Amino acid sequence: MGERRNGDGRLLEWGAASESRPGQTVAGDRAVVNARPDGAVVAAIDGLGHGPEAARAARIVSEVVGHYRDDDLTALLARCHGALTHTRGAAISLAFLSAGTSTITWLGIGSVEGRLLSGDRSAPRPKESLRLVSGVPGHRLPAVRPATLELRRGDILIFATDGIEASFADSLTLSGSPETIAERILANHWKITDDALALVLRYLG
Repeated sequence: MGERRNGDGRLLEWGAASESRPGQTVAGDRAVVNARPDGAVVAAIDGLGHGPEAARAARIVSEVVGHYRDDDLTALLARCHGALTHTRGAAISLAFLSAGTSTITWLGIGSVEGRLLSGDRSAPRPKESLRLVSGVPGHRLPAVRPATLELRRGDILIFATDGIEASFADSLTLSGSPETIAERILANHWKITDDALALVLRYLG
């Protein structure tokens, strides 16, 4: 089962592509993009394992992120941890894109990779990677310190669950819509033995 989603606004445009593990009818990987007056909150979620229980954990996180989108990321992660207590748990990466300061603040627990790539060929920036902390929200939540980076117009933010090969960004073509880029990642780097999600956002400034 595959899923394609997209959206756009004044701050960013985004697209996501996902697949469930063969033989499963539901996926445990989920993307959330919620607008706020001062920016946008983004979550990429990987419910542990696969099947209905993984999907349930991912759904719970998406609901918490939607309801408490105005919280700072550390508080939001703590809320997700509390809500996941009676589930398998989930790997979670969160980001806040600030409209006022043109920055991204992000953090991650588990295995959902994050990359920030330059969308401006005339003034490229070094690739930035989200620093992931070992843990399982719902069972073990270590201390996490969010990192903040400057955003430039056209920058590309990508989140990928561990059903996507870690090398997905090494020679990635950034042309086309975010949804097209997400589909490209899925087509070329899905491991097939696991659920997979690629979430791509383009910062419009």
